[in-house]
Amino acid sequence: MTVGNSGSLKAILGPTNTGKTFYAIERMLAHRSGMIGLPLRLLAREVYHKVADRIGAQHVALVTGEERIVPPKARYWVATVEAMPLDMPVECLAIDEIQVATDFDRGHVFTNRILHARGLNETLLLGAATMAPVIRALLPDAEIIHRPRFSELLYAGSKKISRQPPRSAIVAFSATQVYAIAELIRRERGGAPW
Repeated sequence: MTVGNSGSLKAILGPTNTGKTFYAIERMLAHRSGMIGLPLRLLAREVYHKVADRIGAQHVALVTGEERIVPPKARYWVATVEAMPLDMPVECLAIDEIQVATDFDRGHVFTNRILHARGLNETLLLGAATMAPVIRALLPDAEIIHRPRFSELLYAGSKKISRQPPRSAIVAFSATQVYAIAELIRRERGGAPW
């Protein structure tokens, strides 16, 4: 990872389900080397498997707070934002869910990466459209690309959590709420997928 300004800098912004992470993976793989920082360990693992299945596990590293898989010939690095190797120059670097920069506990790490982490040829900052004014203020030379949602999300009204049909999305606005909802679903229905 290069610190400072180099290559193109783009902020790909939009709501959930606009293909931002998929776009970043495609751009990363279009280069000889790359790194993507993700906000969650499970998301990092999911992206790691997608990339490894596509180009071979011998070329992909996974680095999180709990796991470290680093093959000798790794060209692509998938990591949680906090675990991104800071001394690794890569051609393409992406940071996903940059709106976490506004989080009280983790925001300082995301802010540091937004301001300083750069790919040699291309840097992608992915996140919510609400970050556009922040990006304009902090990185006035960054190109901002807005992406529309691919599908329509519908609000079905308020319903009892334990009676949701399979494959329903439940929105919570804090980690505490997420864990409380997961525990309720575990007690009432025997499990909650992450």
